[in-house]
Amino acid sequence: MGVYGAGNSGAAVNKFVAPALVVAFGWTMVPKVYAAIMLGTVVLFWLLSHSDPAHRVPSHVRFVDQLAALKDPRVLKYCQYYSIVFGGYVALSLWMVQYYVGEYGLDIRVAALLAACFSLPGGVLRAVGGWLSDRYGAHSVTWWVMWVSWICLFLLSYPQTQFTVATVEGTRSFTIGLNVYTFTLLMFVLGIAWAFGKASVFKYISDEYPQNIGTISGIVGLAGGLGGFVLPIMFGALLDLTGIRSSAFMLMYGVVWVSLIWMYFTEVRRTEVMGPHRAAEVARG
Repeated sequence: MGVYGAGNSGAAVNKFVAPALVVAFGWTMVPKVYAAIMLGTVVLFWLLSHSDPAHRVPSHVRFVDQLAALKDPRVLKYCQYYSIVFGGYVALSLWMVQYYVGEYGLDIRVAALLAACFSLPGGVLRAVGGWLSDRYGAHSVTWWVMWVSWICLFLLSYPQTQFTVATVEGTRSFTIGLNVYTFTLLMFVLGIAWAFGKASVFKYISDEYPQNIGTISGIVGLAGGLGGFVLPIMFGALLDLTGIRSSAFMLMYGVVWVSLIWMYFTEVRRTEVMGPHRAAEVARG
């Protein structure tokens, strides 16, 4: 699943291809080229793939029966996790180019190159996240992914701020905000964390639903896809409402808080993330 998920690196490739097509041929060329690539992919898939009957759901299992998984609070929790690590990844991959252009005044090609510093590791390193999840467990990896995300998003949320302080020598003005280099570094770290998180969430599914991976992964993947669709709309709405570009990160910061609290009360207090001695005390009472 980690190797499969590394295909997310296409979001980074898009940062190089799409702007080059726009500059060279105009935006109408982009969907034409992508449609041709999609057609080629369909042909290759048809010729080179097959279906294993052993992996199919028995005929007596109804679609409605499979949707009963939506009543499982664990599934809803994993949907929430994935809406961050995948939905947030997709949303920010779409949002970053215009963010760089608007916030730092960069050329679209330079902006696309810097945006790839987030989306490229966010795709390629998913396979590494799968290995870490196999070795250390889905919970431990996801827990630290959320904390790293929380720290990065906290720093990214702070808007460019100018203020004046009255001192004994008169007024002095200060400016606080991330420069383009620090911003890109934080986005790079966030991309790595979410690459690991995308793999670790699916490790939960393989561990807890080995007989129903298809349906559960479909539901969780749907939540991630919805996040990738809804979040850019919310980013734009917040920008219109507040006039602050970093409000997109403020929103993601709040969503990560929800995950950390949810994970703490349902998982952390029962595991060894706090250390074996403390976990034993919790287990005793």
